[in-house]
Amino acid sequence: MQSGKLTRVIAIQSATSTVDDYGSPVKAWANQGTYRAEVVERSTTEFMQTGGATDEAVIVFRIRFVSGVSNTNRVSFDGKTYQIKEVTELGRRKGLELRCAALAAQVYGEGA
Repeated sequence: MQSGKLTRVIAIQSATSTVDDYGSPVKAWANQGTYRAEVVERSTTEFMQTGGATDEAVIVFRIRFVSGVSNTNRVSFDGKTYQIKEVTELGRRKGLELRCAALAAQVYGEGA
């Protein structure tokens, strides 16, 4: 992995549970860490959901190896959040490839 290609900054977030003023549990997201990343691929795919066709923005990041990253985490990049769909280890703990997705309307605006 070439450090010169790691030109973007992402934050990996994990879900935490807090309690609101009424004693009810509330899901919140906390930064697990901030990492340099390479954007490998960006695309938009269309798939069918119950309510009809929906566009999904897919983005693939490469980062140096970090233990504990899974598809229960999410990535914050460029002010938008992406759910991690797949984590692939590169080499022998050299790096990770994170395949992430978000609804295209959330990424590109309502007109997407």
